[in-house]
Amino acid sequence: MKRFTLLILLIAAILTACTPAATPVPTVVPPTAIPEPRTLTVFAAASLTDAFKEIGANFEAANPGVTVTFSFAGSSTLSTQLSQGASADVFASANHTEMDKMVSAALVVDGTPQDFLTNSLVFILPATNPANVQTLQDLANPGLKLVMGDKTLPAGKYALQALDNMVKDATFGADFKTNVLANVVSYETDVKQVVAKVKLGEADAGIAYISDAVAAPELKTITIPSSLNVIAKYPIAALTGALQPQLAADFIAYVLSADGRAILKKWGFTPIAP
Repeated sequence: MKRFTLLILLIAAILTACTPAATPVPTVVPPTAIPEPRTLTVFAAASLTDAFKEIGANFEAANPGVTVTFSFAGSSTLSTQLSQGASADVFASANHTEMDKMVSAALVVDGTPQDFLTNSLVFILPATNPANVQTLQDLANPGLKLVMGDKTLPAGKYALQALDNMVKDATFGADFKTNVLANVVSYETDVKQVVAKVKLGEADAGIAYISDAVAAPELKTITIPSSLNVIAKYPIAALTGALQPQLAADFIAYVLSADGRAILKKWGFTPIAP
């Protein structure tokens, strides 16, 4: 009997060993959705170049599939391009004049532009300061080479306003503005060109924004007292013909967010909380 039992157990063991192992059922992993590629086009004042490039990179990182394309130029140049049919989703201007043109042309809905930062002016000098400019009054010295924004640009208009403020101050004299403007060797189409010429030593001084000086720390500066300076307010808005209206709204919301304002402050602007 014992032999019979052992025989049965042996046969069972052999049969078990010969039984093929069960094939594991593969786990089905759903394919990862590929984000739809989308492009957001932003027209922005040239002075916003450095800050908006950083903001754009962060916005792309937070929105997979999105590419932010910028067109940086003088605000008046951008508003002209938009009026002539250029396509964009967002417009950020260095003054209200150009934004108001967009509202009048129904390219921006009235009441939607928001001021998101302020900026002010500063005189910039080459690192070597070849003309030995030490004070604002020195800008009127004969033979000094000065560059500034064209009067059609916000930066150019603000510069003229600041010079008007200075001639009202007895420490400058009634001829100060006239003498300073006599030293202008070129009027540039955007403020970044002013910075470039001063960097290259093609001018002894330039009038730019404080944010431009922050972006070019190698340059020397001469501060304009707040009582004589001009505070520039920058508005931003989505365009009525935006191809990506939701992205435009999201981008503006990011610019106005705490993170966006921190980036603007880093680049020398004074952000305005929404």
